[in-house]
Amino acid sequence: TDLDTGLDLHEVSKLNEYWEECRGLYAPFESGQKSGSADVYIHEMPGGQYTNLLYQSTQLGLTGQWSQVKTAYAAANRLLGDIIKVTPSSKVTGDLAQFLVANNLTEHEVIEKAEELSFPNSVIEYFQGYLGIPPFGFPEPLRSRVLKGRTIEGSDGLSCFDGRPGAQLAPFDFEGTKNTLKDKWGEDKLTDYDVMSHAMYPAVFDEFMERQEEYGKLSYLDTRTFLTGMKVGEELAVYLEKGKHLILKLISVGETTADGIVNIQFELNGQPRSVHVKDKRAGVKETARLKALKGVTGSIGAAMPGVVLETKVKKGDTVKKGDPLVLMSAMKMETVITSPCDGVVKQVVVTAGDQLEGGDLCVEIDEAL
Repeated sequence: TDLDTGLDLHEVSKLNEYWEECRGLYAPFESGQKSGSADVYIHEMPGGQYTNLLYQSTQLGLTGQWSQVKTAYAAANRLLGDIIKVTPSSKVTGDLAQFLVANNLTEHEVIEKAEELSFPNSVIEYFQGYLGIPPFGFPEPLRSRVLKGRTIEGSDGLSCFDGRPGAQLAPFDFEGTKNTLKDKWGEDKLTDYDVMSHAMYPAVFDEFMERQEEYGKLSYLDTRTFLTGMKVGEELAVYLEKGKHLILKLISVGETTADGIVNIQFELNGQPRSVHVKDKRAGVKETARLKALKGVTGSIGAAMPGVVLETKVKKGDTVKKGDPLVLMSAMKMETVITSPCDGVVKQVVVTAGDQLEGGDLCVEIDEAL
């Protein structure tokens, strides 16, 4: 008929087969959500965020508390002023919701204790106006309490933006940044796209470059090999450029030695090779960490599970209430642990790379009299 699309059904079916294969590849990363849920009308969580937040909550140690996270999402939305939830404002709401559950906080307690809580960075930046100004304004007194004593990095003492953030920031120095990145990573490894990536996501870009320095360009690997690795006896063709490719074959994977080393036997273009690899899972011992003392202001613990990115102070430093002590990260959510009081740092018991649980002791401070 005149309505015939002219599409070949057999050719179109190949697309279906492709996506079926893709689904299998990414199955390990699915959240486990099997059906829709009518409570979306209560918490108002965007559909794309729903499954992401379910997975993220599990990774943050909130397994079995998904219903509380959803309830807290509605509470977080109210605390933020019933905002329009799209990326990245929905992430702010999700971060705050998980923060509420992890610390067993109510809406009232958040408002009352706002000056002493170590909120996720995304929440602080929201109140500083990094995402712009909500159509109905910011909720008070929460905003003033969250921002008390805080200033925007790189500004002249500015605590928050009063309009479009870009209008109040100095022009970005693309040329200077490009030169800095060239000095750090090498001129032959950078493009203008890399400079743009660094401008938007500096920490993510640096992590990407560090991985590339250690492992080389992994984009040459196919998705299945990248996600699951090779099996013994499997052959893999890696195409580096036109006329240049490698044929790899995994021969054997040895037993882990007492030192945690595994011997890998493989062939590279038919030539036998071997390499010794450190098994990071071997010999890992769980060490019990001290917990922050409840009711003791100078005993400061992690607000949520995560990895320590950086310690901002050392033993003997004088700190004031609100000063940053430790920077942590978990599932794309950064949190700065701040000092709840004036005093002198007695000890710092964490270092970069440490994996912490909520409540683990980070810093002890002798309070100023």
